[in-house]
Amino acid sequence: MSIRFAFFDHKITKKTRNTVFCNQKNTTFACNMRYPDNSNADYTHYSVHEEAPLLEWLLKTVKGSRSKVKATLQGRGVRVNNKCVTQFDFLLMPGMKVSVSRTKRNDQFRSRYVKLVYEDDFLVVVEKQVGILSMAAGHSSLNVKKVLDDYFQKTHQKCRAHVVHRLDRDTSGLMIYAKDMKTEQTLEHNWHDIVYDRRYVAVVSGSMADDEGTVANWLKDNQAYITYSSPVDNGGKYAVTHFRVLRRSDYHSLVEYKLETGRKNQIRVHSADMGHPVCGDVKYGNGDDPLHRLCLHAYMLCFYHPVTRQPMEFQTPIPHSFADLFKSRK
Repeated sequence: MSIRFAFFDHKITKKTRNTVFCNQKNTTFACNMRYPDNSNADYTHYSVHEEAPLLEWLLKTVKGSRSKVKATLQGRGVRVNNKCVTQFDFLLMPGMKVSVSRTKRNDQFRSRYVKLVYEDDFLVVVEKQVGILSMAAGHSSLNVKKVLDDYFQKTHQKCRAHVVHRLDRDTSGLMIYAKDMKTEQTLEHNWHDIVYDRRYVAVVSGSMADDEGTVANWLKDNQAYITYSSPVDNGGKYAVTHFRVLRRSDYHSLVEYKLETGRKNQIRVHSADMGHPVCGDVKYGNGDDPLHRLCLHAYMLCFYHPVTRQPMEFQTPIPHSFADLFKSRK
């Protein structure tokens, strides 16, 4: 598989401590992983005897409820060959050693609005909650960039968080931040080639008739900064959104959106175009607000690492509040 984008000349040095080695398609790379020190935590140690994805292996091997096991994994309490791993589908091989913390979390990174999903020398992947900006705007001090900068300072890392893409304040989900300008520039200038799958899930108003389909038109802002669509070229940007209905009720639909382009307010405008606006959308909605939030969540993010060139795939669960709207009630 060829990847059509240019990489800056980062130097990846081999280290003996806190280094993760990955082998995929006969390519080996090393990347220095930075994780908070939880050497004082109490671990239970296991040996791997058969190939299996990490979460599947943990659920089969470790005592405890599914929710506790997932919380331990997400809370950075699992080590593979003495390296912290949080990726649920990390492939375990026979002979590997797995250590599982008896406590759910390592709490050096603390934020009620941001969860640190992945980190290495060049970038971090986070899950943003509703109510926090991607970066500072005006006089607002609550933003993901500041949370990350504070964390980098606390852990004595000589770097800053560089914004690569944004989510609206009221949209939750996965985001990438670069830790240096070279990585940021690589991601920014080659975004559409680097990111190969990006999906959202939303609760929309009404029961959608079609199981799946595609919306394609041109999007342009008016003078009031409201994005509107046109079936013909209006001088705006061409936008393509693929959708698939996951669940329905009499009043709402749970819909997965896969972006072919990434335009401002694309999903929200295309949902409204279909007559099924995103619930809780005060700008393009119809007043349907069952959860008192914008019901839009960026739940899948897959990209080629801008330095190592290896595929990185991250997925978060669909928010419980979204799914609860579709539970049958007797």
